[in-house]
Amino acid sequence: MEHLWAPWRNNYVSSDKKTSDDLFYQIGQSANDDENFVVHRGKSCYVVLNRFPYNAGHSLVIPYRPVGEIEQLANDETIDLWQTVNLTVSALKKAFSPQGFNIGINIGSCAGAGLPNHLHVHVVPRWCNDVNFMSATADTRVHPNDLAKVYTDLKKAFSQS
Repeated sequence: MEHLWAPWRNNYVSSDKKTSDDLFYQIGQSANDDENFVVHRGKSCYVVLNRFPYNAGHSLVIPYRPVGEIEQLANDETIDLWQTVNLTVSALKKAFSPQGFNIGINIGSCAGAGLPNHLHVHVVPRWCNDVNFMSATADTRVHPNDLAKVYTDLKKAFSQS
């Protein structure tokens, strides 16, 4: 049997802290963007890297105001949200040259929303060869990039966009 060691995940796995329902609100109000991996701030939403990404550069576009349903967004928030998704796609293209994207929203617990009272848009860059045998045979993702480096590169791309 092969073993894949990932000691950096120990803090997450062994933590007795439950993820706060208002985590995204707290990050949105925080001034510590580097610690929270916030790569961009807009009028009514911000962009943060997913700490446990599906792929390198997996970003979340999050309204500052916590809403659980998409129809609860005001018109100006909806416009800003989708303009920020567009900006995120452009920054990811500039930083990492992906060949495609998965973009989506999980609404409600049964749809996979980990924080059902604060909707967010996932922007996941994709490459033709990003699925390898580890994903197919071992239900394991291998990330070739360091999260801190991805943060630095993506933040730079946002500043140039």
